[in-house]
Amino acid sequence: MDTLKKAFASKLLKIKAIKLQPNDPFTWASGWKSPFYCDNRKTLSFADLRNFVKLELVHAILEHFPEAEAVAGVATGAIAQGALVADELCLPFAYVRSKPKDHGMGNLIEGELPKGAKVVVVEDLISTGGSSLKAVEAIRQAGCEVVGMVASYTYGFPIAEQAFADAGVKLVTLTDYENVVAEALETGYISNADVDLLHEWRKDPANWKK
Repeated sequence: MDTLKKAFASKLLKIKAIKLQPNDPFTWASGWKSPFYCDNRKTLSFADLRNFVKLELVHAILEHFPEAEAVAGVATGAIAQGALVADELCLPFAYVRSKPKDHGMGNLIEGELPKGAKVVVVEDLISTGGSSLKAVEAIRQAGCEVVGMVASYTYGFPIAEQAFADAGVKLVTLTDYENVVAEALETGYISNADVDLLHEWRKDPANWKK
């Protein structure tokens, strides 16, 4: 699995889906300042990489959650990836909105998950885990069992690891912070000084200031 994490980290860096800007931080939706930004949705634009992600997520599901009877994607980033995975597995697919639609049926879950189905959730990225686990709760409220979650990338924040543990959700990812930073350093994308700054940020991202 470590070989996969290193390989996928390299692929993300090559298409510039990973942006490391220690001296020009990004502002996340949460308000956190971050020297690091990951946009896995860019993988959808490259046919070979899109297929790679699809197949590796499928392999992760078959290995860790073979009992899955349906797939749910988390809007919006994992809708396309989730649909591709469900198609490959020939399983029902639905996606979970961040909030109920404000018109029409007012759906929170779009599509249909069989009542009582064992569902694997597909996510593109895990930061704090808040939005991902809100989707899990919505699926459980709909009368289904969440057997686990697969995602392309995780920052591996302790707050997220604790949240997943508390929610009783097993998470499997294709790559993570450690592998991306190591690959970025190895290829000269960042320097050792940048690594020190990134590690400082990761210790307390909510309060980090450049």
